[in-house]
Amino acid sequence: MESSNFIINFLNWLMSFEPKAIVLAASAIGAGFAMIAGIGPGVGQGYAAGKGAEAVSRNPKAIRETTMVMLLGAAVAETSGILALVVALIMLFGNPLIGLEGNAFIIMASAIGAGLAMIAGIGPGIGQGYAAGKGTEATGKRPKMQSQIVRTMLVGQAVAQTTGIYALVIALVLLFANPLLNL
Repeated sequence: MESSNFIINFLNWLMSFEPKAIVLAASAIGAGFAMIAGIGPGVGQGYAAGKGAEAVSRNPKAIRETTMVMLLGAAVAETSGILALVVALIMLFGNPLIGLEGNAFIIMASAIGAGLAMIAGIGPGIGQGYAAGKGTEATGKRPKMQSQIVRTMLVGQAVAQTTGIYALVIALVLLFANPLLNL
């Protein structure tokens, strides 16, 4: 019983602020949440770099091919981090929720939800980095197969990015075309 009173009291206190202040604060929180997605690309790129170093140590003659595949794969693995950054920057510098008419609580929750949605980018970042690492490893073993390895790696990375794109779509819907405001 006391916990529900706390929640009600907290929400009442929160709603005592001006709606613009609530939305600005929620947008800052959402932007911070969005950047958590950077964990995935960091892990994925580190894995790809580690596999690159390993491949070069095993086959120093294939350094050019191996490094190219590692860099290309790591660049693709950064996609979900870039998408999260774009959402965070929108919330900080071009936020469509500021000044929006409607329930301030829903608008606030939408800002936080948009940021939370982008956390889904962790998975694609790690998965794409794993594909980059394995592509790098394979190129180190068979440098003459670089073209086929890169093609296969990129197709796999594209498929791995789908959940990151779904997260971006939800974040953009919450920011620009929020259906919850019309309910």
